[in-house]
Amino acid sequence: MKLIGWAIALAAVGLTPAAAQAPQANTATANVSEATPAAAAPAAAPTPVMAPTPGIGVPDGRKGIQEQVTDIGKEAAGFHDNWLLLLCAVISLFVLGLLGYAMVRFRRAAHPVPSRNSHNTTLEVVWTLVPVLILVAIAIPSIRLLRHQYSPPKADLTVKVIGNQWFWTYEYPDNGGLALQSYMLKEANDPTRGPKERPRTDADGPPLLAVDERMVIPAGKVVKLIVTATDVIHSFGVPALWQKVDANPGQLIETWIKVDRPGVYFGQCSELCGARHAYMPIAVEVVPPAQFAAWVASKGGTMPGSAPPRPDSTAISPVTEAAAPAAAQANAGAPAAADPSAIPQPATNQAATAQN
Repeated sequence: MKLIGWAIALAAVGLTPAAAQAPQANTATANVSEATPAAAAPAAAPTPVMAPTPGIGVPDGRKGIQEQVTDIGKEAAGFHDNWLLLLCAVISLFVLGLLGYAMVRFRRAAHPVPSRNSHNTTLEVVWTLVPVLILVAIAIPSIRLLRHQYSPPKADLTVKVIGNQWFWTYEYPDNGGLALQSYMLKEANDPTRGPKERPRTDADGPPLLAVDERMVIPAGKVVKLIVTATDVIHSFGVPALWQKVDANPGQLIETWIKVDRPGVYFGQCSELCGARHAYMPIAVEVVPPAQFAAWVASKGGTMPGSAPPRPDSTAISPVTEAAAPAAAQANAGAPAAADPSAIPQPATNQAATAQN
């Protein structure tokens, strides 16, 4: 027993250095493996993208509505700036004037005994009709704007927009089922950026708004957007395009845009959709139609009408013109098929069949 104990002790002493050095070797190997990708496998070079125009489609700290690039957006911005704001200013000044007049005219020093009047027919008619006229003045251009917004012309392109936690999916059913996923680009010094993820550049857009895959649409074309979601409620919002529509799971919500000016326009998810709600931006790139067709081809899609015709299914049939006469001669000597009416049919319960 003593010999066995000594053997175990010697074995433990002999194995201790190897055991102590093993973690260090593993740690060194891990450090080398962690440092190697960043040095040996640089991030992929960014693909050529259209640089955004400062002040158009990009938030730059200005107050108010972004410059609109769609006809609906221009009409809505004009309605807001030239009519609603002016009307609000006039009403505010009028109410402020009434308050000032009442404070001065009916102060205690000028009227120690307050008036006991409780009814004035003329005043009651005025303060009833004036708000009605104001609402009518607001309703007429508002209803006209709604009619233009929700009466879309015939679409030239359809894009399905799908919100996910936490990225966007864009599908082009008219272009051979082209689909792509859009993720936010991270900064070069972001420790969470993977070695294969390219960093954001100024050409991609501002921080927290640049994406790796933009939704590309042709300029001057009517684009129908079908918006939905896969998990929770998201919101597809691009201020410069006058677009903000909720993406609800299980629902297809239709809207449309028509942008004549090529450029890049940014937006964000506008619903609280989870922990990374602030990190699913939207980038819409509007390009000339020829450039859009080239982009579709580069992504593996096809333009409507440009797909090659499908082969005739009869071209690969084993029955050929040479074999057809032989088959006809073989069938000529065969007995004629029996009359179906002469074949006894199985009895069925018609009532039960009709009930089923």
